[in-house]
Amino acid sequence: MSGAVTIPTHIGRTMHRQQTFFLAVFVLVLSSCGRSAAERAALESAVIANYVAIVHSSYEDSLTRTKQLQVAISAFLDSPSDATLRITKERWLAAREPYGQTEAYRFYGGPIDDADGPEGLINAWPLDEAYVDYVEGAPRSGILSDLSTYPTIDRDLLISLNEAGAEENISVGFHAIEFLLWGQDRSVEGPGERPYTDYVEGEAAHAERRARYLAIVADLLIDNLEDMVAAWAPDDPENYRAEFTAMDRSAAIQNILIGIGVLSKSELAGERIFTAYDNQDQEDEHSCFSDNTHRDIIANALGIANVFTGRYVRIDGTSVEGLGMNDLLQAVDPQSAAELASLIDRGLESVRAIPAPFDRAIIDPDSRPLVLEAVYALQDQGDKIAQVGTQLGVTINTALPE
Repeated sequence: MSGAVTIPTHIGRTMHRQQTFFLAVFVLVLSSCGRSAAERAALESAVIANYVAIVHSSYEDSLTRTKQLQVAISAFLDSPSDATLRITKERWLAAREPYGQTEAYRFYGGPIDDADGPEGLINAWPLDEAYVDYVEGAPRSGILSDLSTYPTIDRDLLISLNEAGAEENISVGFHAIEFLLWGQDRSVEGPGERPYTDYVEGEAAHAERRARYLAIVADLLIDNLEDMVAAWAPDDPENYRAEFTAMDRSAAIQNILIGIGVLSKSELAGERIFTAYDNQDQEDEHSCFSDNTHRDIIANALGIANVFTGRYVRIDGTSVEGLGMNDLLQAVDPQSAAELASLIDRGLESVRAIPAPFDRAIIDPDSRPLVLEAVYALQDQGDKIAQVGTQLGVTINTALPE
């Protein structure tokens, strides 16, 4: 694995046995009569340690898959064809799976979305297609067509133009790549159908500029994901992981719960599902060009479950697992732990029940109730996360940060 560390299967099994042993020890301790402050502290520390390990592993997997996407983009640009474009699209879809699960690590001012965080350069949406390239009815729209204002396409320019003037003025990140691969989604049943000839000089206007643009945004995405891997890497006393594990345990637990609580109730249930449901507009869906929104939603919900259970399944099939928020809550209020576990199961079931493609589900009379059920399930889950935060001695605000 270039730029990351793959856990071989035999090592993953060893880690699993060790973590299972530690879990058994904690269960034994916590089931005995009385729980000392030291026992509670040890449990919290174990939950935090496993959380940061999961965060690092999932960013590593995101980086690995995105590097595979970058390789495919290079091959496609070297030899544009239907076949190389199809492979590149498959790599983009594959990269979205681990990245979608990392959304559970946001909303508390961590390295992904603090004042200098790169979240807006990685996953900002919705993207105004006409800001980047031609669209139906406007063949000369976008940065790519404006040679007088932007004679040279380079990295600094594209960063400076991201969200310049309006939130939907997205110029870089996953969704800029998505649009450059799929083009506008004008199909009733399927995704966008940008032809590979858009990247063949002489076949399409600005093919060379478009190729340069795509290569630059892929490189930038790699750089930003490398920063996230480094921020959460073990054995670095100067990075964010060291800061996170050194902070007051209650503050760390609060951050963990804020991440999954805000994602559940406000970002996923609200911004990513209900807004599109309410407006019945595909322009409000997350991955509208590729019709991958249903998978984005599932990955986000899975990220919440990962944090709660303390288990993340890596792209190589191994797992990182140990004590999770469920174990901590079990020690404080087993009934609440069971209730939240049930709500998380319901949340996953409800998002998996949304028919694909999402842009049809939000307008189809038979599918809309399933979409709304997912909204309700995720809202209930978010409310319960806030409630258990109180039981754990911290305050959780599930509203999106200003």
